[in-house]
Amino acid sequence: MITARIQKSIRQSYQNLQAQMENFTPRRGQNYLVAEIAKTLCGTYHPKNRLLVAEAGTGIGKSLSYLMGAVPVAVLNNKKLIIATATVALQEQLLHKDLPLYRRLTDLDFQFRIAKGRQRYCCAEKLAAICEPETSSGQVALFESPPTPQDISLYKEMYSQWVTGKWDGDRDSWPNPVEEQQWRQIVSDKHSCNPSFAMHHHCPFQKARSTLEQADVIIANHSLVMADADLGGGIILPEPENTIYIFDEAHHLPQVARDYAAASSTLKNTAIWLEKFHQSMTKWAQLTDESRISRFRDEIASAIQVLIPTLTQLSQQFTPEQCQDGVLRFEHGELPEWLFEESKSLKRAATKINQATAKVADLISERLQEGQISHRIASPVLAELGVSLQRLENMVQVWTLMAEPPRTSGAPMARWVTQTEGSPGDYTVHVSPIEIGWKLDQQLWSRCYGTIAVSATLRALNSFTFFCHQSGISSQPDEGTQFIALASPFDYNRQGELYIPRVRQEPQSPHYTRELIEQLPQLIPEKKATLVLFSSYWQMNQVAEQLQPDFKKRGWLLQVQGKKSRTEILNVHRFTVELQGTSVIFGTGSFSEGLDLPGQLLENVIITKIPFSVPTSPIEQAHAEYILSKGGNPFMQITVPEASRKLIQCVGRLLRNEKDSGRVVILDRRVVTKQYGKALLDALPPFKRIIDQ
Repeated sequence: MITARIQKSIRQSYQNLQAQMENFTPRRGQNYLVAEIAKTLCGTYHPKNRLLVAEAGTGIGKSLSYLMGAVPVAVLNNKKLIIATATVALQEQLLHKDLPLYRRLTDLDFQFRIAKGRQRYCCAEKLAAICEPETSSGQVALFESPPTPQDISLYKEMYSQWVTGKWDGDRDSWPNPVEEQQWRQIVSDKHSCNPSFAMHHHCPFQKARSTLEQADVIIANHSLVMADADLGGGIILPEPENTIYIFDEAHHLPQVARDYAAASSTLKNTAIWLEKFHQSMTKWAQLTDESRISRFRDEIASAIQVLIPTLTQLSQQFTPEQCQDGVLRFEHGELPEWLFEESKSLKRAATKINQATAKVADLISERLQEGQISHRIASPVLAELGVSLQRLENMVQVWTLMAEPPRTSGAPMARWVTQTEGSPGDYTVHVSPIEIGWKLDQQLWSRCYGTIAVSATLRALNSFTFFCHQSGISSQPDEGTQFIALASPFDYNRQGELYIPRVRQEPQSPHYTRELIEQLPQLIPEKKATLVLFSSYWQMNQVAEQLQPDFKKRGWLLQVQGKKSRTEILNVHRFTVELQGTSVIFGTGSFSEGLDLPGQLLENVIITKIPFSVPTSPIEQAHAEYILSKGGNPFMQITVPEASRKLIQCVGRLLRNEKDSGRVVILDRRVVTKQYGKALLDALPPFKRIIDQ
C-alpha cells in the first residue's frame, strides 16, 4: 500500500510544479496517471503483479507523470528505477530536461545516470594501438579493409581528445557522425575489455559503468534492457527483482525483443573466415603455456574440421532458382531432415570452438595480468580474439536455433535462407522467433518488482489486446494487470478537422501515383506548413519528382525525406515557416512518429494511404502462416490492428498542445468503403469530420 511518506512526496512535487511553472494548467489525466502508477507499484491492486499498461495521449505529460509517481516508490523502497525508451531523442529529453526539472520539484535526494551499451563506447587501448606508431601494425591488421588516411586522421584526433579529457569516448558525444566501418575498429567489446586489468580501469566504458552503481534512476533503451535480460538479468543493469521498469514508447518493445532473439550467419564467407581464424590461432597460441593450451587448440582444430567442410557443402546445396526474390523460406519453420541433422552437427562444433576460444583468451589474459607478457603484445591479440568471439557466439546462436526441435505448443521459429548480397554463390541463414511475448514474461514481467508500460499509442482499434498478445502480458482481470487509456486534453472537434476527399483511384491502382500528383497541390494551403506521409519511398520520390517544378514556380519549399538529414530538413522547415513561406515535407513511416512540430510549424497533415504493412518479410509471412494454421485471419488479427496504431501515430503529428489547430487529410477511401474502415476511423481522435460523397 502507499505509505504516508510516498503520498507526501508526490503531493509536494505536484504543488511545487504548480508554483514554479508559468501558465500551469492542472490536468485531470496527469493527476490520475500519477496516482495509478504509485498505487500499482505499491501493490494496491495486486501484491506481486505490479504491472500497469497506460496509453497517455499527447499533452498528458506522461514523462513527468511517471517520474512523480515512480521515483518516490523506488527511492523510498530502496529499488532501482530503469526508464527505457525507444529513441535517443526521448533519452536526451529525460536526461537534460525532465529529470533535472523533477529533481528541483521533489524533496527526495536521488541520482540519475544514462546507461548505454558497450558498443556506444570506444576502447581506449584499441585507439592507442592504432595511433601509436610502435603498435599500430598489429591493430591495422584487424581492419576488414586497410584504413584510409582520413580514417587514421580521425583516430588520431579522437585519441588526442580522449587523453586530454576533452572527449569521454562515447560515440554519441563525438561532434560528427562516425561511420560504422570506422567505429567497428575501435569499439569496446566484452572479451578484450577486462576491468581487472590496470590499463582498463579508466577506459570509457568502465568509467561510465562505474557511475551506474551510484544511480537511483537509470535511463536506458529497450535494446539494452533486452541485452541484459538475455544475459540472465543483473549483468549490465540492476537485477530485475530489485528493479522497477518504465517502458516509455512501449509499443516498440515487442519488435526490439524479437530482433534481439533473432540471428543470422553466412555460409561460405564464414567458412573462409574460419580458415583465417585457424591460421591466427597458431600465432595466438604462442603467447600461452603450451601444456595448458594444447587441449583447447586440439578442440578448435577438431571443430574446424567439421565446420569448414559442412558450411562449404551447405552453400552448394542452395541455388538461386530455389530463392524466390532471393529468399528460400521453410514453411512452418520445418527444416528438411538433412538440414536439421547438419544443423545439430554445426551446433555442436560451433559450441566447442566458441568455448575453446574463450579459454584461449582467458589464458592470454591471465599471463598478461601476471606480467608474463607485455600489454603491448597482448592487447592487439585480445582485441582480435574479442572480435572473433563475438562472431563465434553469433554462429552458436544461429545453429542452436536452427537445431531446435519442433515445438509442441506455441508459434514455431521462422527459418529462411537468402542470397548473400555482394557475395555470389554464398547464402545467409536466418532464424527468428515469430512471437516473443512468452520470453518477455519469463525474463521481465514475472521477475521484476514492478513495471509501467506507457505510450501515446498502445491501443489498436480501441483495444489493448493486440499489444498484450505481442508483449506477453495477461489481460485476464484476476491476474492483476491494470489498464488505463487517457485521452489527450485537446478539444479535437474545435481544434482540428478530418477531411476525406473524393478520390477517383484506389491505392492498389497503378494510376494512384498519378492521382496523388494531381490531388496534392489542391490540398496544400498557401503559407501553411504541410506534412505528406507516404507508405513507400518509391511512390514518394515519384510524386516529388513530378511536383517539384510546380512547387518551385509557386515559391513553395518541398523537402523529401532521405535527401537530407532529418535535423537539416526540420531546421530549414522552421526557418521557412518563420518567414511565412509555404513549407512542405514529404516523409514515410519514420516521420509519422516522434516528430514534434507545434503551432504554425504544422497545420496540415496529408496521409496518402492507410499504413498497412505488406507481409513481404519472411517473419511476417511465417506469422501469417501460423495464424492461418490455427484457423485465424492474419489480415484482421495482425495487419488491421497494426495499421490502426500507425494511423493514430500519423494523425497525432497535427496537434501537439492545447493551442494548436489544423487539418488531417486521408486520401485512402478504404476508410469509408471497406468494412474495417469504420473501426480504423473510430479509433482516431474525435476530429470534426468532413467526408466527400
